[in-house]
Amino acid sequence: MTEATHGTGRGPAVTVIGEALVDMVQLETPGDYRAHPGGSPFNVAVGLARLGHHTALMARLADNAFGRMLRAHAVAEGIDLAFSPYAAEPTTLAVVSMDPQRRASYDFYLDGTADWQWTEAETARVPAGTDVLHFGSVASWTPPGDEHIHAAAERLRADGRTLISYDPNIRPALLGDAQRGRPVVERSVGAAHIVKASREDVEWLYPDAPIERIAARWLDLGALLVVITDGPDGAHAFHAGAGSFSRAGRKVAVVDTVGAGDAFTAGLLGALLRSGLHTPHSLAAAAAASLAAAVDDAVLVSALTCERMGADPPTALPRPDRPADAPLTPDDFARTDNTAHTVDRDRTPDGVQTPEPIGS
Repeated sequence: MTEATHGTGRGPAVTVIGEALVDMVQLETPGDYRAHPGGSPFNVAVGLARLGHHTALMARLADNAFGRMLRAHAVAEGIDLAFSPYAAEPTTLAVVSMDPQRRASYDFYLDGTADWQWTEAETARVPAGTDVLHFGSVASWTPPGDEHIHAAAERLRADGRTLISYDPNIRPALLGDAQRGRPVVERSVGAAHIVKASREDVEWLYPDAPIERIAARWLDLGALLVVITDGPDGAHAFHAGAGSFSRAGRKVAVVDTVGAGDAFTAGLLGALLRSGLHTPHSLAAAAAASLAAAVDDAVLVSALTCERMGADPPTALPRPDRPADAPLTPDDFARTDNTAHTVDRDRTPDGVQTPEPIGS
């Protein structure tokens, strides 16, 4: 196996494992759709890369037109694909519809597709040097591959050197009902140090339970930090040692909310990395002020994403004259004209590798 290489001579700081699918996004004319790279883990990887973090993606990418589109997009973003196997199965599709408030809903076409067919050999290839592993969403609770993803997360949690992040990203139409969803989600919560979920997620999982009680349960299961996003009202954080607090949302001109939660996750993890809170020990000992600053960064990154069409997180500019842990501001990001982010897809960034075959 060939490890990823970067200019720093070390492995990627963050590895994201899970689905990479194609969103068919509804346009203004009925029946017109546009294909966009998507999937919650894929979006998180893109968000982290645009924030300037070394990021590896572990996704099963089909060797078809959609799979090649996903690969080209990831490589152009500077994401390391050395640990993303070529899959014989087709790409998963998600048809995205918008309500009058520009909130997205999804219809999935996933029977027999690539994202759920993980093997033990594939998930064993988490790159050496990974400081943070993020997993979650549909791949974390869809058989048969979910068992292998969960085993990889548990293995790294037990090792004690890697910070584990989890986002259930609930899709009721796929999970069926809360009776099935709760034990599946709680199993993953128990493997994670950080759990991020939306208010909609937790209200579906635990009807009529206040978020404080839900967060307390997840902390009891083993999480160190639980963050529950609350749409325009910001986010609520609960820490095993620093207590709980809420951070306000930001007023934005919403284009749509596609990928907003994934951008929040990328912003949160990015802030923890910049602040040196990316180990289980440092996160456990973190002060409330440092955690609040990290959540504020996540709110900002998510808000900026809502001002752009589709899952299109903002790109951070270099800040050589400021401390790495200085809070982000809107001026720290490249300007956008609210059109889709474009990149040079004919250029392979330095240090990015293609995957090697996996032996039997």
